[in-house]
Amino acid sequence: MTDTTTGRIVGEFADAATEIREAIATERQFADEENPSGESQLAADLVADDLLEERLLALDGVGSYASEERESVTVDEGHRHVAVDPLDGSSNLEPNSGMGTIFGVYDTQPPTIGRNLVVAGFVIYGPTTSMVVARNDRVREYIIHDGDARVVDDDVSVPTDPTVYGFGGGRENWNDAFADYATELQERLKLRYGGAMIADVSQVLTYGGLFSYPALEYRPTGKLRLQFEGQPMGYIVEAAGGKSSDGQQSLLDREIDDIHDRTPLHLGNTSLIERLEERYERHE
Repeated sequence: MTDTTTGRIVGEFADAATEIREAIATERQFADEENPSGESQLAADLVADDLLEERLLALDGVGSYASEERESVTVDEGHRHVAVDPLDGSSNLEPNSGMGTIFGVYDTQPPTIGRNLVVAGFVIYGPTTSMVVARNDRVREYIIHDGDARVVDDDVSVPTDPTVYGFGGGRENWNDAFADYATELQERLKLRYGGAMIADVSQVLTYGGLFSYPALEYRPTGKLRLQFEGQPMGYIVEAAGGKSSDGQQSLLDREIDDIHDRTPLHLGNTSLIERLEERYERHE
């Protein structure tokens, strides 16, 4: 039987992109609230979250909605389950820099491991509004304009020769294994780091390279959320021929207990990730 629900879910993200982009332009103020991870929320975060919840739960077949902006999962009846970071990189709103929406569609209700993903994607609100979707081991890129999503790349793949890197967390907080490896890469790759994972990983998909937000001395479980950021972006990069890792294993295999669990995160060319995992193993 054809799964039409999954296709409709992806379509809702494309349709919602125009409204979310409008919210970015008008809802720039802080909302005087914090999300479950303790981060200050902007009005745009809440508008995007409410809009996506309303659209997605209205679809037949959507059984739950989980959001980085909400403490718990909203449960309905259906066989597809959606996890969303409604506005990744919203701290970039004031300086008018990169941000976007990340989503994963699962066949089990979150919290759940990344191997249960059936589709993952992201929307970037940049000079153009673009959407990248991974499904059935294939990645496609769309440009969204005037409500239409047009395919511009039918087979996105991580370039063989890496050229860029972006590392979060600050060198003074990295462990020795990552600091040593970072020094090696910084000597031969170009820095591309904009403070929004979604835009930095897009650089890796476009030019090849490595994005990392590693375990930190004061935050050994990392900063980024596994359910809302690590799993979907890992799924996309792996479908594009790259590799994801928490330093030891694929992000899609990392166990999860709570939807807001964090993870060290590394995404990029397979060769770079494999060497990174070797460094971590030697430093144990």
